[in-house]
Amino acid sequence: MSRVYECLTKIGETITENKDFLTDLDREIGDADHGINMTRGFHAVAEKVPSDLEDIGAALKKAGMTLLSTVGGASGPLYGTAYMEAGKVMAGKTEMTAEDFKAALEAAIAGIQKRGKAVKGEKTMLDALIPALDAYTAAIEGGADMGAGLEEACKAANEGIEFTKTIIATKGRASYLGERSIGHQDPGATSATLTLETIRDFVKA
Repeated sequence: MSRVYECLTKIGETITENKDFLTDLDREIGDADHGINMTRGFHAVAEKVPSDLEDIGAALKKAGMTLLSTVGGASGPLYGTAYMEAGKVMAGKTEMTAEDFKAALEAAIAGIQKRGKAVKGEKTMLDALIPALDAYTAAIEGGADMGAGLEEACKAANEGIEFTKTIIATKGRASYLGERSIGHQDPGATSATLTLETIRDFVKA
């Protein structure tokens, strides 16, 4: 089993373990299907990405295409795009350095912003991912290794989740609630943070 496949599988396990939690969050401000859809998507990833595929870029691209075709709602296109854009950065590579991860996360965020026409501060996954990237970049530029950088990224992402509770949703179904969306954390920011935490634990294991 390749390292990238093992990591993707771990992410899927984390999403599955948190399926009900993510769905409950989505019930408050969305379609009540985020955890269900994401779990279905990652089950498909485990089946469709070859377990012996060493090319990280190819594995991420396949994962993204699979998520795009199996996850419903807004999450499928956004997560699918994120993985495919990260895959372009990692094309042909069989190992990921601290700098590689930064570049991959930058590409994923850029893909989400373009696909979702979203910016930070709109109660989306970007409110976790952009602070995570900033914290990760600062850490590795300060000499931290990938594991330590991911630790800082996860702290920032969790702070981003807390931030989403304080703002009005302006994207997706949650935007229909207006001020009633205040007080609820964003499901996408939560699943994105769970993903980062899984990668951190995988790298540090």
